[in-house]
Amino acid sequence: MFSSGQAQSCPLSDSDTRTAPTTAEFIVEWEKVWYTGEIVNTLFSADDFIPVDISEFLVSKKTSPRAAGREIAIFTPDEQKLIDTLMEIVQTRAADRIDIFSRRIRDLKRLAAAIARFPPLLERHDLTGGVRTPQLLIESLIKHQDNGDTTVQLPSKAILGKGFLIAKIHTFSSLTKLSERIAAPEELTAALYAETSTLMFSLLAEDVYLNLICDTEQPMEFRHEWALSLLLLWEHWIDQTIALVAPVLQAVWNARRQLAPAFGTMMGTSELLLISIQLDNQWADFIKEKLSDEMFLQAMEEFLFGISYEQIQRLRAILRKKGIPAIGRDEVATYLNEHIKTNASLDYRDFYALYTVRRDNARARSRMKLPGPHKTLEDYFIQFTTKKNKEKQNNDVFI
Repeated sequence: MFSSGQAQSCPLSDSDTRTAPTTAEFIVEWEKVWYTGEIVNTLFSADDFIPVDISEFLVSKKTSPRAAGREIAIFTPDEQKLIDTLMEIVQTRAADRIDIFSRRIRDLKRLAAAIARFPPLLERHDLTGGVRTPQLLIESLIKHQDNGDTTVQLPSKAILGKGFLIAKIHTFSSLTKLSERIAAPEELTAALYAETSTLMFSLLAEDVYLNLICDTEQPMEFRHEWALSLLLLWEHWIDQTIALVAPVLQAVWNARRQLAPAFGTMMGTSELLLISIQLDNQWADFIKEKLSDEMFLQAMEEFLFGISYEQIQRLRAILRKKGIPAIGRDEVATYLNEHIKTNASLDYRDFYALYTVRRDNARARSRMKLPGPHKTLEDYFIQFTTKKNKEKQNNDVFI
């Protein structure tokens, strides 16, 4: 998928001694370069990667793999602040947990140090199998149109980094439970849970980017941008777009739980409007722009009702035939005669599990040219956010 047998191939993993910048250094410089639009010219203005341009925001001096491991930022400053606050309370209310948590942090650092030994994805490398550059990786992502699981075709650093992210999600989930158990302030527990959810959305972002990159109906400019965002995500597992959209998607999920969708008429419009009233202008603008898109409305219905497009069609037909105007969530499984979890909780794991079901169904419909949504609600929202960010950047250039 993302490698080639040509002279300038893109081997996906090999040992190397170069190191990526720390997260803080990278994000600061990256925002400067990306906001001005210079990065697009840097990566795509020539047939090969241009080291002098990329070095403006990448560490260029060589260090040993072990030194690279020491530079990995395990937690962001905000995450560290939450942990420090909780640990102060734990010291007095559950001191026996301190040692357990310290061991977990040591394990995370060892894992991060091991991942740091793999060559950064944002630099040029002459590896055993050939030359690998960010541009070649991006072009490979865009050109790949094959179906099937891509796990063995992705860069090793991407796969290992996902494992690190999942370990970090579990860590914050455990901290949230500990905060509840020792009766820490509610705002602290809520903040720890919010951070856990945000990390989950970073995991979700990888799937969304891969979906959008392979969508040939999208502008090539956007596909390049999503591919570059994916490399950034694989390198640091911190994504600026997700940081913006995660709170909105989480709020939609929470609002969905508080509503009682009209199973029967199966009309999602009223629920959609009720959700929109509770959220910010970004979501309202998104809904306003997409209401005329039939596939978007189908994706929204799947999200709202918690069942697939095919199940929604079957349920509509059954209730219409029986003359039943409406039913509750707990009756859906009975009428469809199959196990269905429609009462998903606010837990981040339920969100991700149901997302993956919708994701897989959308991919299958797209592959087999079947009716129904070919994208998830999350795909549509990140696509919309990218478009708006690009419009803002273009407008700022002319100010």
